[in-house]
This record gives sequence, structure tokens and C-alpha cells, in this order.
Amino acid sequence: MNDDVRNIVLGVVAAGISAALGWVTRTYLWKRRLRRKQAFFGLPENSESLLVVNRDPATAEPAVHRFDVFALLELSALIKECGARIQVVTQDAVHQGFGERTEFCVGGPGSNRRMTAHMAAMLPGVRVNVDPEPGPDRGAFQVGGERYRMDAGVTEYVLLARLTVGEPRQSRPVFLFCGQRAITNQAATRYLARHHERLSRKYGSNSFVLLLKVVNSQAYGPDVVELVADVTRAAQAPPPAQAPASRTSHRAS
Repeated sequence: MNDDVRNIVLGVVAAGISAALGWVTRTYLWKRRLRRKQAFFGLPENSESLLVVNRDPATAEPAVHRFDVFALLELSALIKECGARIQVVTQDAVHQGFGERTEFCVGGPGSNRRMTAHMAAMLPGVRVNVDPEPGPDRGAFQVGGERYRMDAGVTEYVLLARLTVGEPRQSRPVFLFCGQRAITNQAATRYLARHHERLSRKYGSNSFVLLLKVVNSQAYGPDVVELVADVTRAAQAPPPAQAPASRTSHRAS
């Protein structure tokens, strides 16, 4: 074997080794990211999850708002990526506790009884105005001593929560998407899909409650979302004895 042939053979072998090492490295990193994702969502391979569907309060017949349908589709994609199974249940047909299966609950207390139960049990510091009559406080959030009013299509709020009971590493989480309008529910699911890695690094398996602001949804849809604050402590604390003064209200200028 002359030097030219030997160099060609060595080059082919080196290229093969490099390709194999690259494939092994990519596979390892992909599996590690998948395991972290599964741990954050509480969705190991072949596990079961619960997707709780709300109803559209604007219709008399049982129906789901189209933006809530989009939110459910985005959550379904996340669950499938983790290799888990989905059971879709309507908000008035869930008769079980939490912690056994990961649950994704979509819709505010005005359209989702399951959300009402979760907030009463785990978020006592949050109040949502579900009065159907028009008024400045319609749909407003009160979190601790702060009130967040909705300016439909301009400034709207949504709570994104990951909650566990008991030992966080042993209990499956409940994810809440509680928005002032259906489009804000979709905004929260999209925010979770985009930022779950950062949230996993920051919170690990612990509970959190984030207040998000959806900006100018009439022009930008659910895409422009700002993090207002981490309100975990205020949301999980007992409610204040007195309603906040109007000067603490948050409204678009």
C-alpha cells in the first residue's frame, strides 16, 4: 500500500469516526433534552395525561372557542413530543383528584368548573371577576393586593401556573392556563411551548404562578406576550382582607 492509498484509507476512517461521534453526541443531547422536558411536564414515556377542555361562555350550546381549540392543539403537540398519551375530558366531566396524572386545564373560572376548583384549592390569593355584566372590572384579576383590568384587544392578562401537591418529585403537576379571554389562553400555551426549557432551569420541579400580559391581540394575536411578574407567593397566600383601591389597578395607557 503506497502513501496515497494509505492517506485515503485513513481519511475515510477518520471521517467515519467523526460522523459516528457526532451522531452519538447529537443523540445523547437529544435524549437529555427529552428527559428534562418529560421531567418538567411530568410526562415520562407512555404515561397518561389529562387535557381538560373548557366551554365557550358566549354560546348556549356546548362548544369550545376556536382560540381554545388552538391552545389544545399546541398542548397536544407538547404531550406527543414527550411520548405520552392524552385523555381529553370536558370541564364538567372530571371527577378525580390531582397528582396521579399530569393535567392541563384551559380556561378561566367563568368557562371551566375544574379551573374554579383548582384555584380555590391551590390559588386562594387569586380572584377573577366573572360577572357577565359590562363594567370596568369585568374579567379583572385580583392577585394579592393588585388588580389587573382587561382592555379587550389591547391589554389582557393570563395566569400560567405549574402546581404540585405533596412531594414535587413524586406528584404529577397540574398546568393552569387561566386567561381573561380565549386568545390569552392560547398565548399562555404558546409561551409555555417556547420557554419551557428556561422555566425548567429556573423552577425545576417546584410550583410557580406567572402573570403574563398579552399585548394588542387585535393586531398581533397570541404572539406578543410579556412576563409581568412571578406571583407565586401572592397567589398561594390567603386573600387580603380588603379589596384593593382603584389606584392599584393596572390598565393600558
